[in-house]
Amino acid sequence: MNGELSSNTNPSNIQGVCPVGWHLPSDSEWIELEVFLGMSTADANLDAKLRGDIGGKLKEVGTTHWTTPNTGATNESGFTALPGGTRNNVGTYSGIGLYNAFWSATESNSIQSQYRLIYYDNTAIWRGPHMKVDAKSIRCIKD
Repeated sequence: MNGELSSNTNPSNIQGVCPVGWHLPSDSEWIELEVFLGMSTADANLDAKLRGDIGGKLKEVGTTHWTTPNTGATNESGFTALPGGTRNNVGTYSGIGLYNAFWSATESNSIQSQYRLIYYDNTAIWRGPHMKVDAKSIRCIKD
């Protein structure tokens, strides 16, 4: 987050590494997107759980980048999530082709932040905390 503090406001108002005029989404902004795409507010607020079919609505269609079967991918949102995987704190990459994890600008505690995870073989989306020392993707939002 380029030294900026955590935020759960909507919008987050945290530019972080995003270009000028863009910001990192807060957990609240992710929840707003999930509800807009049809998830119930109750499900959107569940933590550490695969929820709904929003992952399929966010994933790029086909298997050019995603591992087969890329279950339920419709990209009806236009988000076009790609399976970039993650990098752990010792520099090992994993999951390329299998999943993507997106940070939010919202801390869970001093060592974890909220993130979203989308899998190749599932239509759901995971919400939960994860260690900040690991690398995940970000998706900047236009202010």
